Amino acid sequence: MKRYTLFLLPLVAVALMWLSSCASHPTVPSSCKDTQCQPAIFPDYCDVTVPCNIAPLNFMLPTDEYQACVARFSMPDGQQQTYGDGVKVQIPESEWHAMLDASKGKSIKVEVWGQKGDEWLSFTPFEIHIAEEPIDEYLSYRLIEPSYVAWNYMEIVQRNLTSFEESQIFNNEITSVDREVGQCINCHSYQNYKTDNMLFHVRLSNSGTVIVNDGKVSKINLKRDVTAFGGAYPAWHPTAKLIAFSSNKTRQAFHTSNANKIEVYDEISDLILYDVEADSVSVICDDPELLEVYPAWSPDGKYLYYCKTIPLPEELRDKDIRSTYSYLQYNLYRRSFNLATRAFGEEELVYDAASVNKSATLPRVSPDGRNLLFAEGQYGCFHSRHRDADIVCMPLDKGCVVTQEESLPDTIQGRERPQLFDLSLLNSKDESDSYPTWSSNGRWIMCASRRLDGTYSRVYLSYFKNGKAEKAFLLPQEDPEVNTYLLKSYNRPEFMVEPVRISAREFSKVFEK
Repeated sequence: MKRYTLFLLPLVAVALMWLSSCASHPTVPSSCKDTQCQPAIFPDYCDVTVPCNIAPLNFMLPTDEYQACVARFSMPDGQQQTYGDGVKVQIPESEWHAMLDASKGKSIKVEVWGQKGDEWLSFTPFEIHIAEEPIDEYLSYRLIEPSYVAWNYMEIVQRNLTSFEESQIFNNEITSVDREVGQCINCHSYQNYKTDNMLFHVRLSNSGTVIVNDGKVSKINLKRDVTAFGGAYPAWHPTAKLIAFSSNKTRQAFHTSNANKIEVYDEISDLILYDVEADSVSVICDDPELLEVYPAWSPDGKYLYYCKTIPLPEELRDKDIRSTYSYLQYNLYRRSFNLATRAFGEEELVYDAASVNKSATLPRVSPDGRNLLFAEGQYGCFHSRHRDADIVCMPLDKGCVVTQEESLPDTIQGRERPQLFDLSLLNSKDESDSYPTWSSNGRWIMCASRRLDGTYSRVYLSYFKNGKAEKAFLLPQEDPEVNTYLLKSYNRPEFMVEPVRISAREFSKVFEK
Protein backbone atom coordinates (compact mmCIF):
# COMPACT_ATOMS: atom_id res chain seq x y z
CA MET A 1 0.00 0.00 0.00
CA LYS A 2 2.83 2.38 0.85
CA ARG A 3 4.47 1.70 -2.52
CA TYR A 4 1.24 2.45 -4.39
CA THR A 5 0.73 5.63 -2.32
CA LEU A 6 4.23 6.85 -3.11
CA PHE A 7 3.64 6.08 -6.78
CA LEU A 8 0.28 7.86 -6.91
CA LEU A 9 1.30 11.04 -5.08
CA PRO A 10 3.24 12.55 -8.04
CA LEU A 11 0.36 11.68 -10.38
CA VAL A 12 -2.15 13.36 -8.06
CA ALA A 13 0.06 16.45 -7.88
CA VAL A 14 0.30 16.58 -11.68
CA ALA A 15 -3.48 16.13 -11.99
CA LEU A 16 -4.13 18.94 -9.51
CA MET A 17 -1.73 21.22 -11.40
CA TRP A 18 -3.50 20.35 -14.67
CA LEU A 19 -6.93 21.09 -13.17
CA SER A 20 -5.63 24.35 -11.78
CA SER A 21 -4.21 25.24 -15.18
CA CYS A 22 -7.54 24.49 -16.86
CA ALA A 23 -9.39 26.65 -14.33
CA SER A 24 -7.10 29.66 -14.83
CA HIS A 25 -6.76 29.29 -18.62
CA PRO A 26 -10.31 28.71 -19.87
CA THR A 27 -11.40 28.22 -23.45
CA VAL A 28 -12.75 31.16 -25.43
CA PRO A 29 -16.53 30.77 -26.12
CA SER A 30 -17.18 29.16 -29.51
CA SER A 31 -20.26 31.29 -30.22
CA CYS A 32 -21.30 34.65 -28.84
CA LYS A 33 -23.22 37.86 -29.53
CA ASP A 34 -21.22 40.99 -30.37
CA THR A 35 -22.16 43.94 -28.09
CA GLN A 36 -20.10 46.45 -30.12
CA CYS A 37 -18.97 48.19 -26.92
CA GLN A 38 -16.10 47.86 -24.48
CA PRO A 39 -16.71 45.78 -21.35
CA ALA A 40 -17.77 47.50 -18.12
CA ILE A 41 -14.92 45.92 -16.18
CA PHE A 42 -13.96 46.88 -12.63
CA PRO A 43 -11.51 48.39 -12.15
CA ASP A 44 -11.58 50.21 -15.48
CA TYR A 45 -8.29 49.25 -17.14
CA CYS A 46 -9.47 49.86 -20.71
CA ASP A 47 -6.81 51.72 -22.75
CA VAL A 48 -4.63 52.68 -19.78
CA THR A 49 -0.86 53.17 -19.80
CA VAL A 50 0.85 51.25 -17.01
CA PRO A 51 4.44 50.78 -15.74
CA CYS A 52 6.51 47.92 -17.09
CA ASN A 53 6.81 46.47 -13.57
CA ILE A 54 3.28 46.90 -12.17
CA ALA A 55 1.37 44.11 -10.39
CA PRO A 56 -1.26 42.20 -12.43
CA LEU A 57 -4.26 44.27 -13.53
CA ASN A 58 -6.89 41.87 -12.24
CA PHE A 59 -10.48 42.83 -13.03
CA MET A 60 -14.06 41.56 -13.00
CA LEU A 61 -17.44 41.95 -14.66
CA PRO A 62 -20.46 43.07 -12.57
CA THR A 63 -21.65 40.19 -10.38
CA ASP A 64 -25.29 41.22 -10.67
CA GLU A 65 -25.27 40.91 -14.47
CA TYR A 66 -22.83 38.14 -15.42
CA GLN A 67 -22.18 34.57 -14.37
CA ALA A 68 -18.76 34.12 -15.97
CA CYS A 69 -15.96 36.00 -17.70
CA VAL A 70 -13.17 34.98 -20.07
CA ALA A 71 -10.37 37.32 -21.15
CA ARG A 72 -7.73 36.71 -23.82
CA PHE A 73 -4.46 38.66 -23.68
CA SER A 74 -2.46 38.96 -26.92
CA MET A 75 1.17 40.11 -26.87
CA PRO A 76 2.94 41.95 -29.73
CA ASP A 77 4.93 38.79 -30.58
CA GLY A 78 1.73 36.83 -31.22
CA GLN A 79 1.64 34.89 -27.94
CA GLN A 80 -1.78 34.59 -26.30
CA GLN A 81 -3.14 33.56 -22.92
CA THR A 82 -6.65 33.29 -21.49
CA TYR A 83 -7.89 33.81 -17.93
CA GLY A 84 -11.18 33.68 -16.08
CA ASP A 85 -12.65 32.23 -12.90
CA GLY A 86 -16.29 33.08 -12.37
CA VAL A 87 -16.68 36.78 -13.22
CA LYS A 88 -13.09 37.55 -12.17
CA VAL A 89 -9.88 37.66 -14.19
CA GLN A 90 -6.92 37.01 -11.89
CA ILE A 91 -3.51 36.55 -13.49
CA PRO A 92 -0.57 34.75 -11.85
CA GLU A 93 2.20 37.25 -11.11
CA SER A 94 4.92 35.34 -12.98
CA GLU A 95 2.82 35.06 -16.13
CA TRP A 96 1.81 38.72 -15.96
CA HIS A 97 5.39 39.95 -15.62
CA ALA A 98 6.40 37.79 -18.56
CA MET A 99 3.67 39.51 -20.60
CA LEU A 100 4.94 42.93 -19.46
CA ASP A 101 8.51 42.06 -20.47
CA ALA A 102 7.32 40.94 -23.90
CA SER A 103 5.27 44.12 -24.41
CA LYS A 104 7.47 46.89 -22.98
CA GLY A 105 7.05 50.04 -25.03
CA LYS A 106 4.12 48.43 -26.88
CA SER A 107 0.61 47.23 -26.03
CA ILE A 108 -1.26 44.13 -24.90
CA LYS A 109 -4.58 43.50 -26.65
CA VAL A 110 -7.38 42.35 -24.34
CA GLU A 111 -10.55 40.62 -25.53
CA VAL A 112 -13.34 39.96 -23.03
CA TRP A 113 -16.37 37.66 -23.13
CA GLY A 114 -19.12 37.63 -20.51
CA GLN A 115 -21.82 35.07 -19.85
CA LYS A 116 -25.27 36.54 -19.17
CA GLY A 117 -27.83 33.84 -18.55
CA ASP A 118 -27.43 31.19 -21.22
CA GLU A 119 -25.75 33.54 -23.70
CA TRP A 120 -22.13 34.60 -24.16
CA LEU A 121 -21.46 38.22 -25.13
CA SER A 122 -18.30 39.52 -26.78
CA PHE A 123 -17.00 43.05 -26.26
CA THR A 124 -14.90 45.45 -28.29
CA PRO A 125 -11.22 44.75 -27.54
CA PHE A 126 -9.15 47.29 -25.62
CA GLU A 127 -5.43 47.77 -25.11
CA ILE A 128 -3.16 48.06 -22.13
CA HIS A 129 -0.16 50.19 -23.08
CA ILE A 130 3.09 49.21 -21.37
CA ALA A 131 5.40 52.16 -20.72
CA GLU A 132 9.13 51.63 -20.83
CA GLU A 133 9.58 53.53 -17.56
CA PRO A 134 9.05 51.57 -14.32
CA ILE A 135 7.30 52.81 -11.21
CA ASP A 136 8.83 52.90 -7.72
CA GLU A 137 8.52 49.46 -6.18
CA TYR A 138 6.79 50.59 -2.98
CA LEU A 139 4.18 52.97 -1.67
CA SER A 140 2.85 53.54 1.82
CA TYR A 141 -0.45 54.86 3.09
CA ARG A 142 -2.50 55.22 6.24
CA LEU A 143 -5.65 53.11 6.40
CA ILE A 144 -8.36 54.95 8.31
CA GLU A 145 -12.13 55.29 8.50
CA PRO A 146 -13.35 58.27 6.45
CA SER A 147 -15.22 60.01 9.28
CA TYR A 148 -12.15 61.28 11.21
CA VAL A 149 -14.38 61.67 14.28
CA ALA A 150 -13.66 58.40 16.07
CA TRP A 151 -11.42 55.44 15.49
CA ASN A 152 -10.47 52.20 17.13
CA TYR A 153 -7.71 50.85 14.92
CA MET A 154 -5.56 52.50 12.27
CA GLU A 155 -2.30 51.53 10.64
CA ILE A 156 0.40 52.77 8.31
CA VAL A 157 0.96 50.14 5.63
CA GLN A 158 3.44 49.58 2.82
CA ARG A 159 2.64 47.85 -0.45
CA ASN A 160 4.89 46.38 -3.10
CA LEU A 161 3.63 47.80 -6.41
CA THR A 162 5.16 44.99 -8.45
CA SER A 163 3.17 42.38 -6.51
CA PHE A 164 0.36 42.22 -3.97
CA GLU A 165 2.63 41.97 -0.96
CA GLU A 166 1.44 44.29 1.83
CA SER A 167 2.96 44.70 5.29
CA GLN A 168 2.42 46.90 8.29
CA ILE A 169 4.78 49.71 9.26
CA PHE A 170 2.98 50.68 12.48
CA ASN A 171 -0.43 50.54 14.14
CA ASN A 172 -2.05 52.51 16.96
CA GLU A 173 -2.73 49.57 19.24
CA ILE A 174 0.90 48.81 20.04
CA THR A 175 1.67 51.88 22.17
CA SER A 176 -1.70 53.40 23.06
CA VAL A 177 -1.94 53.57 26.85
CA ASP A 178 -5.31 55.28 27.19
CA ARG A 179 -8.13 53.60 25.28
CA GLU A 180 -10.60 56.37 26.16
CA VAL A 181 -8.35 59.05 24.65
CA GLY A 182 -7.23 56.88 21.76
CA GLN A 183 -4.16 57.31 19.59
CA CYS A 184 -3.76 58.76 16.10
CA ILE A 185 -0.82 57.97 13.81
CA ASN A 186 -0.20 60.03 10.66
CA CYS A 187 2.11 62.05 8.41
CA HIS A 188 4.57 59.34 7.34
CA SER A 189 7.37 60.92 5.32
CA TYR A 190 10.68 59.91 3.72
CA GLN A 191 13.86 61.62 2.56
CA ASN A 192 14.34 61.18 -1.20
CA TYR A 193 11.98 58.19 -1.37
CA LYS A 194 14.28 56.16 0.92
CA THR A 195 13.50 54.80 4.35
CA ASP A 196 16.75 55.15 6.35
CA ASN A 197 15.58 58.68 7.11
CA MET A 198 11.85 58.85 7.73
CA LEU A 199 9.24 59.81 10.31
CA PHE A 200 5.63 59.56 11.41
CA HIS A 201 3.57 61.27 14.11
CA VAL A 202 1.80 59.73 17.10
CA ARG A 203 -0.84 61.95 18.65
CA LEU A 204 -3.06 61.96 21.75
CA SER A 205 -2.12 58.91 23.87
CA ASN A 206 1.66 58.49 24.20
CA SER A 207 2.23 61.26 21.66
CA GLY A 208 5.42 62.24 19.87
CA THR A 209 7.17 62.28 16.50
CA VAL A 210 9.00 59.06 15.65
CA ILE A 211 12.10 59.81 13.59
CA VAL A 212 14.46 57.39 11.89
CA ASN A 213 17.92 58.92 11.42
CA ASP A 214 20.31 56.71 9.45
CA GLY A 215 18.29 53.70 10.55
CA LYS A 216 18.22 54.63 14.26
CA VAL A 217 14.80 55.23 15.83
CA SER A 218 13.96 57.95 18.36
CA LYS A 219 10.90 59.84 19.57
CA ILE A 220 10.92 63.62 19.94
CA ASN A 221 8.59 66.40 21.00
CA LEU A 222 8.44 69.20 18.41
CA LYS A 223 6.68 71.57 20.78
CA ARG A 224 9.37 74.12 21.76
CA ASP A 225 9.44 77.63 23.18
CA VAL A 226 9.40 79.13 19.66
CA THR A 227 6.34 77.15 18.55
CA ALA A 228 2.71 77.27 19.59
CA PHE A 229 2.19 73.60 18.78
CA GLY A 230 4.07 70.56 17.52
CA GLY A 231 4.80 69.74 13.89
CA ALA A 232 2.61 68.43 11.08
CA TYR A 233 2.78 67.89 7.29
CA PRO A 234 6.55 67.19 7.16
CA ALA A 235 8.95 67.70 4.26
CA TRP A 236 12.51 66.32 4.40
CA HIS A 237 15.27 68.41 2.86
CA PRO A 238 16.69 66.32 -0.03
CA THR A 239 20.34 66.36 1.15
CA ALA A 240 20.52 67.64 4.73
CA LYS A 241 19.10 66.32 8.02
CA LEU A 242 16.51 69.09 8.07
CA ILE A 243 12.72 68.78 8.08
CA ALA A 244 10.23 71.55 7.39
CA PHE A 245 6.89 71.28 9.22
CA SER A 246 3.82 73.35 9.67
CA SER A 247 2.82 73.98 13.28
CA ASN A 248 -0.97 73.95 13.43
CA LYS A 249 -3.99 74.34 15.64
CA THR A 250 -6.40 72.25 13.57
CA ARG A 251 -10.15 71.93 14.02
CA GLN A 252 -12.96 69.94 12.37
CA ALA A 253 -16.57 70.72 11.56
CA PHE A 254 -19.20 68.19 10.52
CA HIS A 255 -21.84 69.30 8.06
CA THR A 256 -25.45 68.15 8.16
CA SER A 257 -26.45 69.25 4.65
CA ASN A 258 -23.22 70.13 2.83
CA ALA A 259 -22.11 67.58 0.21
CA ASN A 260 -18.53 67.82 1.52
CA LYS A 261 -19.61 66.30 4.87
CA ILE A 262 -16.49 67.25 6.85
CA GLU A 263 -14.50 70.47 7.08
CA VAL A 264 -10.94 70.62 8.39
CA TYR A 265 -9.42 74.05 9.00
CA ASP A 266 -6.62 75.74 10.92
CA GLU A 267 -6.99 78.46 13.52
CA ILE A 268 -3.20 78.86 13.70
CA SER A 269 -0.64 77.63 11.18
CA ASP A 270 3.06 78.55 10.84
CA LEU A 271 6.16 76.97 9.28
CA ILE A 272 9.08 75.64 11.32
CA LEU A 273 12.41 73.93 10.56
CA TYR A 274 13.70 71.00 12.60
CA ASP A 275 17.42 70.15 12.66
CA VAL A 276 17.61 66.40 13.25
CA GLU A 277 21.26 66.34 14.30
CA ALA A 278 21.04 69.32 16.67
CA ASP A 279 17.50 68.50 17.87
CA SER A 280 16.58 72.18 17.45
CA VAL A 281 13.55 74.00 16.07
CA SER A 282 13.53 77.40 14.37
CA VAL A 283 10.75 79.47 12.79
CA ILE A 284 10.59 79.84 9.01
CA CYS A 285 7.58 82.15 8.89
CA ASP A 286 4.78 82.94 11.34
CA ASP A 287 2.58 85.69 9.95
CA PRO A 288 0.21 86.54 12.85
CA GLU A 289 -2.67 87.35 10.49
CA LEU A 290 -2.32 84.64 7.83
CA LEU A 291 -1.89 80.85 7.73
CA GLU A 292 1.10 79.01 6.24
CA VAL A 293 0.97 75.26 5.64
CA TYR A 294 2.16 72.27 3.53
CA PRO A 295 5.91 72.86 3.03
CA ALA A 296 7.65 71.07 0.13
CA TRP A 297 11.29 71.30 -0.97
CA SER A 298 12.58 71.59 -4.49
CA PRO A 299 14.70 68.53 -5.41
CA ASP A 300 17.93 70.58 -5.21
CA GLY A 301 16.98 71.89 -1.76
CA LYS A 302 17.33 75.53 -2.83
CA TYR A 303 13.65 76.45 -2.46
CA LEU A 304 10.90 75.73 0.02
CA TYR A 305 7.41 75.83 -1.46
CA TYR A 306 4.32 76.25 0.71
CA CYS A 307 0.73 77.47 0.86
CA LYS A 308 -0.48 80.68 2.48
CA THR A 309 -3.88 82.30 2.88
CA ILE A 310 -4.81 85.65 1.42
CA PRO A 311 -6.31 88.25 3.80
CA LEU A 312 -10.03 87.90 4.45
CA PRO A 313 -12.28 90.82 3.54
CA GLU A 314 -12.17 93.37 6.33
CA GLU A 315 -15.79 92.74 7.36
CA LEU A 316 -14.98 89.04 8.03
CA ARG A 317 -11.70 89.32 9.92
CA ASP A 318 -13.21 89.38 13.41
CA LYS A 319 -15.79 86.69 12.72
CA ASP A 320 -15.66 83.12 14.09
CA ILE A 321 -13.75 80.91 11.63
CA ARG A 322 -16.65 78.45 11.62
CA SER A 323 -18.60 81.05 9.67
CA THR A 324 -15.72 82.22 7.46
CA TYR A 325 -13.83 78.99 6.57
CA SER A 326 -15.39 78.91 3.09
CA TYR A 327 -13.74 82.27 2.35
CA LEU A 328 -10.24 81.04 3.18
CA GLN A 329 -8.15 80.65 0.04
CA TYR A 330 -4.50 79.68 -0.25
CA ASN A 331 -1.93 80.74 -2.84
CA LEU A 332 1.40 79.01 -3.52
CA TYR A 333 4.65 80.68 -2.49
CA ARG A 334 8.30 79.83 -2.16
CA ARG A 335 11.40 81.05 -0.36
CA SER A 336 15.01 80.48 -1.40
CA PHE A 337 17.16 78.57 1.08
CA ASN A 338 20.89 78.81 1.78
CA LEU A 339 22.01 75.51 3.22
CA ALA A 340 25.33 76.88 4.51
CA THR A 341 23.72 79.68 6.54
CA ARG A 342 20.28 78.05 7.05
CA ALA A 343 18.78 81.37 5.94
CA PHE A 344 15.54 81.75 3.97
CA GLY A 345 15.00 84.45 1.36
CA GLU A 346 12.05 86.72 0.78
CA GLU A 347 8.65 85.27 -0.05
CA GLU A 348 7.84 84.85 -3.77
CA LEU A 349 4.36 84.32 -5.13
CA VAL A 350 4.35 81.23 -7.36
CA TYR A 351 0.69 80.67 -8.19
CA ASP A 352 -2.22 83.01 -7.52
CA ALA A 353 -5.15 80.65 -7.14
CA ALA A 354 -7.31 83.22 -5.36
CA SER A 355 -7.38 85.42 -8.47
CA VAL A 356 -9.64 82.81 -10.08
CA ASN A 357 -11.57 82.08 -6.88
CA LYS A 358 -9.58 78.94 -6.06
CA SER A 359 -7.40 77.63 -3.25
CA ALA A 360 -4.16 75.69 -3.87
CA THR A 361 -2.65 73.16 -1.45
CA LEU A 362 -0.21 70.24 -1.15
CA PRO A 363 2.54 71.37 -3.57
CA ARG A 364 5.05 68.80 -4.86
CA VAL A 365 7.95 69.63 -7.18
CA SER A 366 8.88 67.02 -9.80
CA PRO A 367 12.23 65.21 -9.33
CA ASP A 368 13.74 67.12 -12.27
CA GLY A 369 12.61 70.44 -10.75
CA ARG A 370 10.67 71.46 -13.85
CA ASN A 371 7.03 70.99 -12.79
CA LEU A 372 4.89 71.78 -9.77
CA LEU A 373 2.03 69.49 -8.81
CA PHE A 374 -0.70 70.51 -6.34
CA ALA A 375 -4.36 70.11 -5.38
CA GLU A 376 -6.87 72.88 -6.04
CA GLY A 377 -10.43 73.52 -4.91
CA GLN A 378 -12.60 76.54 -4.30
CA TYR A 379 -11.57 77.13 -0.70
CA GLY A 380 -9.71 75.79 2.31
CA CYS A 381 -6.65 73.61 2.84
CA PHE A 382 -8.09 70.11 3.24
CA HIS A 383 -9.08 69.19 -0.30
CA SER A 384 -9.33 65.47 0.36
CA ARG A 385 -12.82 66.27 1.70
CA HIS A 386 -13.82 68.75 -1.03
CA ARG A 387 -15.71 67.23 -3.96
CA ASP A 388 -14.58 69.96 -6.38
CA ALA A 389 -10.87 69.35 -5.71
CA ASP A 390 -8.65 68.45 -8.68
CA ILE A 391 -4.95 67.88 -9.28
CA VAL A 392 -3.15 70.69 -11.13
CA CYS A 393 0.33 70.77 -12.69
CA MET A 394 2.27 73.81 -13.90
CA PRO A 395 5.75 74.19 -15.44
CA LEU A 396 8.49 75.92 -13.43
CA ASP A 397 11.24 76.04 -16.04
CA LYS A 398 9.92 79.31 -17.51
CA GLY A 399 9.72 81.11 -14.17
CA CYS A 400 7.03 81.45 -11.58
CA VAL A 401 3.40 81.77 -12.62
CA VAL A 402 1.62 84.35 -10.50
CA THR A 403 -1.87 84.05 -11.99
CA GLN A 404 -3.89 82.15 -14.56
CA GLU A 405 -6.30 85.07 -15.15
CA GLU A 406 -6.81 85.27 -18.92
CA SER A 407 -7.28 89.03 -18.96
CA LEU A 408 -3.80 89.72 -17.60
CA PRO A 409 -0.75 90.17 -19.85
CA ASP A 410 1.31 87.23 -21.07
CA THR A 411 4.30 88.41 -19.08
CA ILE A 412 4.23 89.33 -15.40
CA GLN A 413 7.25 90.77 -13.63
CA GLY A 414 9.25 90.00 -16.76
CA ARG A 415 8.40 86.29 -16.79
CA GLU A 416 6.46 84.35 -19.39
CA ARG A 417 3.15 82.91 -18.17
CA PRO A 418 3.03 79.24 -19.29
CA GLN A 419 -0.16 77.23 -19.56
CA LEU A 420 -1.22 74.60 -17.05
CA PHE A 421 -0.71 71.00 -18.13
CA ASP A 422 -3.56 68.76 -19.24
CA LEU A 423 -4.55 66.49 -16.33
CA SER A 424 -8.13 65.92 -17.49
CA LEU A 425 -7.59 62.15 -17.75
CA LEU A 426 -6.17 62.00 -14.23
CA ASN A 427 -8.92 63.94 -12.45
CA SER A 428 -12.41 62.70 -11.69
CA LYS A 429 -15.42 64.74 -12.73
CA ASP A 430 -17.21 65.38 -9.47
CA GLU A 431 -15.32 63.83 -6.55
CA SER A 432 -12.25 64.76 -4.54
CA ASP A 433 -8.78 64.24 -6.01
CA SER A 434 -6.03 65.09 -3.55
CA TYR A 435 -2.63 64.15 -2.06
CA PRO A 436 -0.74 64.32 -5.38
CA THR A 437 2.84 63.09 -5.55
CA TRP A 438 5.51 62.17 -8.10
CA SER A 439 7.34 58.90 -8.60
CA SER A 440 11.12 59.19 -8.23
CA ASN A 441 11.61 59.22 -12.03
CA GLY A 442 8.87 61.84 -12.55
CA ARG A 443 6.90 59.66 -14.98
CA TRP A 444 4.06 58.63 -12.66
CA ILE A 445 1.62 60.75 -10.70
CA MET A 446 -0.22 59.26 -7.76
CA CYS A 447 -3.24 60.71 -5.98
CA ALA A 448 -5.95 59.75 -3.50
CA SER A 449 -9.43 60.01 -5.01
CA ARG A 450 -12.99 59.43 -3.77
CA ARG A 451 -14.33 58.89 -7.30
CA LEU A 452 -15.60 55.36 -6.68
CA ASP A 453 -18.27 56.16 -4.11
CA GLY A 454 -17.68 59.70 -2.80
CA THR A 455 -16.72 58.39 0.64
CA TYR A 456 -13.57 56.25 0.57
CA SER A 457 -10.24 57.48 -0.80
CA ARG A 458 -8.50 55.05 -3.15
CA VAL A 459 -5.09 55.23 -4.82
CA TYR A 460 -4.97 56.16 -8.53
CA LEU A 461 -1.93 56.24 -10.80
CA SER A 462 -1.33 58.08 -14.07
CA TYR A 463 1.46 58.18 -16.65
CA PHE A 464 2.85 61.69 -17.20
CA LYS A 465 4.87 62.65 -20.27
CA ASN A 466 5.23 65.67 -22.55
CA GLY A 467 2.98 67.78 -20.35
CA LYS A 468 0.02 65.41 -20.32
CA ALA A 469 -1.33 62.83 -17.90
CA GLU A 470 -2.77 59.62 -19.33
CA LYS A 471 -5.95 57.92 -18.11
CA ALA A 472 -5.74 57.22 -14.37
CA PHE A 473 -6.06 53.64 -13.16
CA LEU A 474 -6.89 52.18 -9.76
CA LEU A 475 -4.18 50.53 -7.67
CA PRO A 476 -4.24 46.84 -8.71
CA GLN A 477 -5.42 44.30 -6.14
CA GLU A 478 -5.14 40.51 -6.11
CA ASP A 479 -8.92 40.36 -5.68
CA PRO A 480 -10.44 43.09 -7.89
CA GLU A 481 -13.45 43.26 -5.59
CA VAL A 482 -11.43 44.46 -2.59
CA ASN A 483 -11.98 48.17 -3.23
CA THR A 484 -15.74 47.69 -3.08
CA TYR A 485 -15.79 46.16 0.39
CA LEU A 486 -12.70 47.59 2.17
CA LEU A 487 -14.14 50.05 4.70
CA LYS A 488 -10.95 52.10 5.01
CA SER A 489 -9.60 55.13 3.17
CA TYR A 490 -6.10 55.26 1.70
CA ASN A 491 -4.67 58.42 3.29
CA ARG A 492 -1.51 60.29 2.22
CA PRO A 493 -0.09 57.77 -0.29
CA GLU A 494 3.69 58.15 -0.64
CA PHE A 495 6.11 56.57 -3.10
CA MET A 496 9.20 54.71 -1.80
CA VAL A 497 12.08 53.07 -3.67
CA GLU A 498 12.59 50.58 -0.84
CA PRO A 499 10.53 49.17 2.02
CA VAL A 500 10.66 50.22 5.65
CA ARG A 501 12.71 47.46 7.26
CA ILE A 502 12.13 48.46 10.89
CA SER A 503 9.35 46.39 12.43
CA ALA A 504 6.36 47.81 14.24
CA ARG A 505 7.65 46.22 17.44
CA GLU A 506 11.02 47.95 17.03
CA PHE A 507 9.25 51.29 16.55
CA SER A 508 7.25 50.71 19.73
CA LYS A 509 10.40 50.43 21.87
CA VAL A 510 11.00 54.20 21.72
CA PHE A 511 7.75 54.66 23.66
CA GLU A 512 9.09 52.55 26.52
CA LYS A 513 11.99 54.89 27.30
